[in-house]
Amino acid sequence: MERIDACLMALRRIIRATEIHRKEVAQHIGITPVQLRVVQIIAETGATTGSAIAKRMHVSQATVSALIDRLEQAGLVERRRDAGDKRQTLLTLTPAGQATHDAAPDALQQQLVRKFQGLETWEQAMLVASLERIVAMLDAGDEPVGALLDTHEI
Repeated sequence: MERIDACLMALRRIIRATEIHRKEVAQHIGITPVQLRVVQIIAETGATTGSAIAKRMHVSQATVSALIDRLEQAGLVERRRDAGDKRQTLLTLTPAGQATHDAAPDALQQQLVRKFQGLETWEQAMLVASLERIVAMLDAGDEPVGALLDTHEI
């Protein structure tokens, strides 16, 4: 029973860490970690499309559209027609969006990525295999999910 308790407590600490981080990000910059990820992608590219963001985040176009709507309403993102291809709508950050990006703390997943990349290859493989095994044990399904640690908007 000790090992199962340790496993359950570790899972709970992961969930708690994501909840705490979500609240900290929202308090600090006024948007959620998922919205922050959209802002970060737009900042990295300068201008991009909703479909490119959806592909990069591994989520549906509808999910990204809803996120962009909220960011646009908040005055952080603007949509404009691509001068080269009028069928495309490009997303760019407003000055307020750029300021939000600049003030944002590191996302929890970015911290994980940095530390994960520092592990030996065998350690990375072991962690992925262990997590996939837990997913299977929880019957969490095979449906595609976003590569994000916060799920409140997805």
